[in-house]
Amino acid sequence: MKTIQVKLAKRSYKAICGFGVIKNLAREIKRLNLGSSAYIITFSKIKNRYGKHLVKSLKGSGINYTFKVVADSERSKSLQSCFRILQHLARFDKNKKVFIIAFGGGVIGDLSGFIASAYKRGIPYIQVPTTLLACVDSSIGGKTGVDLNLGKNLVGAFYQPRLVISELSFLNSLSRRQVRAGFAEIIKYAVIKDKLMFKYLEANHAKVLGLDKQALGYIVNRCVRIKAEIIQQDEREEKGIRTILNFGHTLGHAIETAGGYQKYNHGEAIALGMILASRISKKLKLINQDTYLRIVNLIKLSGLPVQIKGLSLKKILAAQYRDKKFIGSVNRFVLIKDIGRTIIKRNIPLGIIKDTLGIPSSL
Repeated sequence: MKTIQVKLAKRSYKAICGFGVIKNLAREIKRLNLGSSAYIITFSKIKNRYGKHLVKSLKGSGINYTFKVVADSERSKSLQSCFRILQHLARFDKNKKVFIIAFGGGVIGDLSGFIASAYKRGIPYIQVPTTLLACVDSSIGGKTGVDLNLGKNLVGAFYQPRLVISELSFLNSLSRRQVRAGFAEIIKYAVIKDKLMFKYLEANHAKVLGLDKQALGYIVNRCVRIKAEIIQQDEREEKGIRTILNFGHTLGHAIETAGGYQKYNHGEAIALGMILASRISKKLKLINQDTYLRIVNLIKLSGLPVQIKGLSLKKILAAQYRDKKFIGSVNRFVLIKDIGRTIIKRNIPLGIIKDTLGIPSSL
């Protein structure tokens, strides 16, 4: 078990990662004095497979609870879904001291955190991630949000959890596609901040993708530590430090949106976004061909897509212009000068973006 302290003054919290750590859940809830009633937002598959572990811990500590099951889809991150959940939460909350448990992957974490930030102007919530992507990335940092038809996470808030408990044994039920999606974010952390981890992934990608305990424990904890160090310096992305976490996300989110959140999942879209950002870096002579190919080859070795298929240039560009990382009409890209070294570039010419995407303008 590893415990990483995310140090944010009064909003500080622990991120506990490991095998068997879920047994500490109720004890941590009591220590934090979060409340007497847990409102657990999850998917039916997660509830049926792992809900008993939460129930066992909560019952033993006398904590009341209810499950709110939502559809297993990015489309659950909608304002309509939020309104339905808020109504249900309000009915459950009558004369109770309530807190939320986000029990699932990135969709559940984003949705639950946003609801926690809005209900009664803010109630406590904790993250119990059940996907590799959520363990290494989305459960940490307090970014919450829901989608609009025009773009991903356009409505949201910075709202930190009170606790993150990543039970790594829960990852054993993930499909290969879900594991690969999480691996994309792992690659991101290596590219932006850790050359040694990148070399480790080149040599040990099969172990990580196979959920080898030792490799998984090392990688998850390393990614969480990197993210904690970054957000401690720039919690609300106001200094430009936290912006590097968006490597691959400017065009990645556009690809995800253009595909209706179905053509590519988040990790697959980010993998494509990282290749495109690396390609722009090469076009601007920030990196050489060898560095570019190392990134592409690692993405390819993981089984993630390396080429956009079945999407129109028009839809991708339209989604890109609505991205939160734009400042007015000026785009902003996280690019790289080397593995482990980033640079923020603004106002990348449209011609370079179109050329990088490599999609005929007729599509």
